[in-house]
Amino acid sequence: MNPTFWLERWQKNEIGFHAKVVQPALEKHWAELGVPKGARVLVPLCGKSLDMVWLAEQGFQVIGAELSELAVDAFFSERGLVPAIRNIDGLAVKSSGRYELWCGDFFALKREHVNATAAYDRAALVAMPPEMQPKYAVKVAELMPFQSPTLLISLDYNTSEMQGPPFAIPRLTVQTLFEDEFNVTLLEARDGLTKSEHLAKKGVTRLEEAAYLMRRRP
Repeated sequence: MNPTFWLERWQKNEIGFHAKVVQPALEKHWAELGVPKGARVLVPLCGKSLDMVWLAEQGFQVIGAELSELAVDAFFSERGLVPAIRNIDGLAVKSSGRYELWCGDFFALKREHVNATAAYDRAALVAMPPEMQPKYAVKVAELMPFQSPTLLISLDYNTSEMQGPPFAIPRLTVQTLFEDEFNVTLLEARDGLTKSEHLAKKGVTRLEEAAYLMRRRP
C-alpha cells in the first residue's frame, strides 16, 4: 500500500480507525506479559492512540512509530505537551516525558533506535495489505530482543463484505506470519463489532477481535 494513502487520511481527517477509548484487550491482558515498570514499549503505527496514554500511566516509556507527522503533532497537542525534536538517521524524533515518537517509515527503524523491551500492536499489522504482512513480521522480529513479549490485536471478518484496511487477519495467518520467530499464544477472541461502528457502517456483519501474546524466540 502506498504510504500516501495514510498520509492523506490524516490530512483529510478521515480517521475512523482512531479509537476514542483504550483498547479493552490492552487493559485486560497487558499484565500477562510481565513487562517491568519503566520498560520501553514499542507501539508500531501508533497514530495518536489513547493506548499510549494508558501505557504511560502504567509507568512505561512509550516508543511510538508513525508515518504521519500530523498524527504525532496532534497527539502531543491534545496532551498539552510541547515535545523536544531531534533528527536521527533521517527520522524526526519528538519526545516529552514518557513519550518518544518516531516520525517516518516504520521499516527504517533499527533495534538500537527503539531499544524496546516489549511491543504492543493494535493498528499496525491490520493496516498492512497481505503482500506486506510477511515483511512486517520480519521487521518486528528484527526490532525485538530475544524473550521479549508483544501483545498483538488482530481482526477477522468476511472479506466478501469489505476489503481492508483494516485487513482481515485470520488466526492461521497470525500463526503462519510469526511462528518462525515467536511463540504465539491466543489469549482471547471476542466479538468486536459492537465496538467498531465504522466497520459496521461498511457492511461488516461479523468481526472477531483476537489478542495474542507473542514471545520472541532465541
